[in-house]
Amino acid sequence: MVIRKLTTPLIIYVPGLLPKPNPAAHRDALARCLLASVRRFDEDVAGQIAASKDNFQIVPWTFDFYGRHRDAMLDAAAIDKLLMKQVASEDDVAVASSWKRRLSLWIYRLGDLLPFLIPHLASERMEVHLRDLLRYVNNERGIAERIRYKLKTPLRQAAAAGRPVCLIGHSMGSVIAWDALWQMSHRDNDTAEVDLLLTMGSPLGQSYIQKRLKGADHAGAARFPSNVRQWKNLSAVGDLTAIDPYLVSDFGEMREHGVLQSLEDERIFTWFRLDGVLNVHSEYGYLAHEATARIVCDWWRSLS
Repeated sequence: MVIRKLTTPLIIYVPGLLPKPNPAAHRDALARCLLASVRRFDEDVAGQIAASKDNFQIVPWTFDFYGRHRDAMLDAAAIDKLLMKQVASEDDVAVASSWKRRLSLWIYRLGDLLPFLIPHLASERMEVHLRDLLRYVNNERGIAERIRYKLKTPLRQAAAAGRPVCLIGHSMGSVIAWDALWQMSHRDNDTAEVDLLLTMGSPLGQSYIQKRLKGADHAGAARFPSNVRQWKNLSAVGDLTAIDPYLVSDFGEMREHGVLQSLEDERIFTWFRLDGVLNVHSEYGYLAHEATARIVCDWWRSLS
């Protein structure tokens, strides 16, 4: 006997920093990458996700933050090439593992441990990200609260409809997800829950970030969101945002407090290239990876 889901599961995706394409184009590009990987893993699950655009939603916060969209055509050819491959090539692995990349990671980690060195170590890329992070942390003109509200709304709607949620946070999107979930469980008295939190290329392992998370000034279980059942974390080798790719060492305490059932880290090699340059941090590369497909499929099937 086949037991049918009473309600269709929902995947909610929160992107990271930098301008993104307009929401419709961005959502379609992300869904294309996710469905390509899921289809290779489980055709039936891919069909169920693709059956309605409502099954995969994005939180389009970057236009409010930057006041502009990225031209979707800038990424179109690179996405086509990404989806023509199923695994990272030997060259992709070599670049991601190169001594230059390892040196950059070491410098970033040093800056994370000794923040007073950041002005001397920061690259132009790091300076831009720090500027944007501080704008979010300081909630300039209420921007951070507006961004979190954009995530809380679909979470509340899913709770009202009884839909199980897989919340995917890429890069800064994982910080936004954490803060929104913490507020919902400790400040807003929400009943909304996340069945699976999937973080990708997350900076949550950075001390600099952890000191600025919602709940950081609390002790014990109050430090953590209490509305997540399981948490999976993917980090690409060479990802300069996920400089500490092992979140179990930082947040494993959540299991001891009984606010989380499981937390697992996994390292992967991604292969997205824009204009021929490998970008292991790309959201498209993470979504097109077999590890993402496996996690999403296992979760989706567990609800049937």
